[in-house]
Amino acid sequence: MIQVQNLSKSYNGTAVLKINALEIPRGQSFGLVGNNGAGKTTFFSLLLDLIQPSTGNIINNDVLVNVSENWKPFTSSFLDESFLIGYLTPEEYFYFIGDLRNQNKADVDALLVKHDEFFNGEILKNKKYLRDLSKGNQKKVGIIATLIGNPEVVILDEPFANLDPTTVSRLKKIIKELAENPNVTVLVSSHDLQHTVEVCDRIVVLNRGEIVKDIQKSPETLQELETFFAV
Repeated sequence: MIQVQNLSKSYNGTAVLKINALEIPRGQSFGLVGNNGAGKTTFFSLLLDLIQPSTGNIINNDVLVNVSENWKPFTSSFLDESFLIGYLTPEEYFYFIGDLRNQNKADVDALLVKHDEFFNGEILKNKKYLRDLSKGNQKKVGIIATLIGNPEVVILDEPFANLDPTTVSRLKKIIKELAENPNVTVLVSSHDLQHTVEVCDRIVVLNRGEIVKDIQKSPETLQELETFFAV
């Protein structure tokens, strides 16, 4: 379970995030939506200890995130291409992540074969460095790398951006399969309401750094969100 308590982040006296309380149960597929500047990436950055909170804390499966690193072995994420290592090929990067997560080459290869369709022949065995791939193909590499080592918490920031419609469809299938595992918690942020509603059972709306809606998915959820953002 992820627990948020009195969490805030401010820059030069201006609050960009303020969440008094939030709980994300184990096994939930959790969607975070909001306009630019709503605080989505800030929240994920705090969850990954990339920045320090101004107040409060986040607990990830009983581990205080900004105090201990014991959450790292069971948590994986891809926020943007800065998570990649540009001078490596995709294969080298996957094996590097595998080493970090105590996975041997055969384990990693088995995962890559499983997601061969998602790569669409554009990633492996092309002898290209990650820095030379398109934004969309870099994202494919980053997303699949999050699955190495069977993490219990998977965090994806704007995973649908820069992907073609076929790849988006395949990615939604991957996320849904992850969400079927009761031991895996999936957190997705996105500007795309329809995609987020399709893959997440719970949607939280951030506006100016604060939670303004917390919705359990129903047949009316997409319309409710579209109406909210149309105002």
